[in-house]
Amino acid sequence: MAIATFGAGCFWGVEAAFREVEGVSSTRVGYTGGWFDNPTYQDVCSGRTGHAESVEVTFDPAIVSYERLLDLFWEIHDPTTLNRQGPDIGSQYRSVIFFHGDEQEAAARASKDKLQQSGKHKRDVVTEITPVSTFWPAEDYHQQYLEKRGVTHCRV
Repeated sequence: MAIATFGAGCFWGVEAAFREVEGVSSTRVGYTGGWFDNPTYQDVCSGRTGHAESVEVTFDPAIVSYERLLDLFWEIHDPTTLNRQGPDIGSQYRSVIFFHGDEQEAAARASKDKLQQSGKHKRDVVTEITPVSTFWPAEDYHQQYLEKRGVTHCRV
């Protein structure tokens, strides 16, 4: 098994999208990329922790490639908006790939370059690519939030 970590706005919809992928064995939402230890949702929402709402994806690379996860990441959010996704504004909603090792870093950078050069977006892709730091799991009520409510995706 391998782990991938992504930030693409509100983590509820991002988690739901990755949970549908064959080869993904589990997901959990949380906070990473900041300097504040053991943050709560309220801490992160303050915008003063440096953390992004993130999804940690555990997957079987024999079934689904990291590159396929990257493709989905690009599909489910707007990587051209800085510190914003839809109505959610703040650095906690930034577009970010937290890589786990050199291979993921190289794949993420190549994927971002390919997207930028594709002309799909009129604006520049602003997604950060940075080493993963401590992943702090979000409170239980955030885990599989949409699934618990019988909803398949967020509506913006």
